[in-house]
Order: sequence, then C-alpha cells, then structure tokens
Amino acid sequence: MKAAVINQYGQIDDVVTVTEVSTPVVGPRDVLIEARAAGVNPVDHLIIKGFMRAGDLTQPLVIGNELAGVVAETGAEVTGFAVGDEVFARVDPRIGGAFAEYVAVDQSLVAAKPQALSFEEAASLPLVGLTAWQALTEQAKVGPGTRVLIHGGAGGVGSVAVQLAKHLGAEVVTTASADSAELVRRLGADQVIDYRAEKFDEILSGIDVVFDTIGGPTQDRSFRVLKPGGTLVSIVPIADIEAKKAQWNVDACTFYMRPNGEQLAHLADLVTSGELQPLLETTFPLAETADALRKVERGGARGKTVIRIPA
Repeated sequence: MKAAVINQYGQIDDVVTVTEVSTPVVGPRDVLIEARAAGVNPVDHLIIKGFMRAGDLTQPLVIGNELAGVVAETGAEVTGFAVGDEVFARVDPRIGGAFAEYVAVDQSLVAAKPQALSFEEAASLPLVGLTAWQALTEQAKVGPGTRVLIHGGAGGVGSVAVQLAKHLGAEVVTTASADSAELVRRLGADQVIDYRAEKFDEILSGIDVVFDTIGGPTQDRSFRVLKPGGTLVSIVPIADIEAKKAQWNVDACTFYMRPNGEQLAHLADLVTSGELQPLLETTFPLAETADALRKVERGGARGKTVIRIPA
C-alpha cells in the first residue's frame, strides 16, 4: 500500500516521502480501515521534527493522526463494526499511521462516520473535535451562562470549540481576523475581537474560561481577562504556571487530548443534529502530503487541511 512516511526526524522537505509499505497487521481488537481521507494537524510537524518521538525509525514510520474511511477487515474480538461500514477515528498517537491507504485502529478509538459529512469533512474532525470537547467539558466544566473566550475562532480547533461552547450554553467570545468575523459569528460567536486591530485584554474582563490555542504573548495576556477563580485551558505549554495561577488567583492547565471513540460518536450525533459542522479549507492528494504539511505549518488557515486517499 502507499503511505506517507519518514525514515528520520527533520524538515518536511527532507524526510517526508510517499512510498510503498506493508499493509498493517490486524490485531484481535483492530478495525482495518481503507482510508479515504486524513486530517493534517500541527502535531504532525512535532512528530516529523522529532519533538514528539514515535520510535527509533529502524522501519519507515507512517505519519498522520486522524482519518475517515471504510472498514475493510475486523479483528476476532471486534464488535459493533462490520466490513463496509463508513467510520472515522483519531488514531493512537503512539502509533500514528493515518496517511496511508490502510490503517489498523483499535475499535475503542473508532466511531461511525456521520452520513451528513463527506469523507474529507469527517477526516477533519476527530483531533480538533476531541480536543475542543475535552477542554471545554472535562477541563473547564463549561455550561449554561459560562462566559468563554476562545482564541483563534476560525482555526481548526477554534472553529469547533466555538460551536461546542455554544452547544453547551456558553456566552462565546472569540478572537479572529476581520475577514473571518462573519464566519465565526455564523458558527456561534456572540462577540468577535479583531486580533490585528484590537487588544482583547483591553476590551474584556470577568471571563470565566479562556481556551488558548495560540500560546506565547496571547496566552500571557489571557490571564488578565479572567475573573478571580476563572480557568485558562491551553493546548500550548504554560511557562511558570504555578506563579501565574497565584498571581492572578485563577486555575490553569496545559491540556493534551486523548483518543476516545465514545466521545467521537457523540460529536457525530451533534453533526447529525446540525449543532456541529467541521470547517474544511483545503484538500491535497496523498502524493502531495509534503505540500499539505507545509501549508499547515505556515498557519493562518480558516479550518482544516485534509489529504485525499487514494491519490
């Protein structure tokens, strides 16, 4: 089968190739998915560059972290899935393997694909959807009346977080560029702050929850807008976290999403009910995986980039 692989850690242009590799061995709890599309994410760059090492690379490492496709085979202990089912999944980050024609995934990480979505749309949802859902519900306990600031509301994670926060009953404030303001309002934002022309920390105060997808100075300034006892949840590491929590009298944490098929099924239900729609920006064929990775590395996207499989 064809797959995008690396044989060493380094820069995208130097190490990412699309080549023939062996089809995965199907374990007793595995669902073998014939992939039709795979989402591209910043975490892929961290793996490729060696910041999140996935092994010693004595064998080619198939990269990629989320996909949608059709069940081609099931292990002996698999229940709930059958050959021909349309599914999507966030793969085990210790294994990867989504940028390939066939991917073996533990059944606990797989869910039925929403029929309302194309394979490309479905492949764009698992990582960002689970990240936003777990951050808002498990870490920040967002509910009716919660005032939430979501940074990067037009991005992959942010665009889903805006919709999910609205679903949970929150008052949603987000930062976005002026040309994305109408988009994020359609997604559910009650207030949009143009991060290029306005300083959110001079406009906002008394925020219950900040969901930070940016890091850096944006993260540092976010502490100022929280009310005492508020919560900052970030997908970017927080330097000197204990000192900042004490200084601002708030809670804060760096959050890492975990794959979860049951939660993915719940997100699929929200798609079916019309409360959630993934934001897909661009697609590339498998043969152009390096181009897709470079696009995501540049940033500034409105929604997700997805690889179409087969090429």
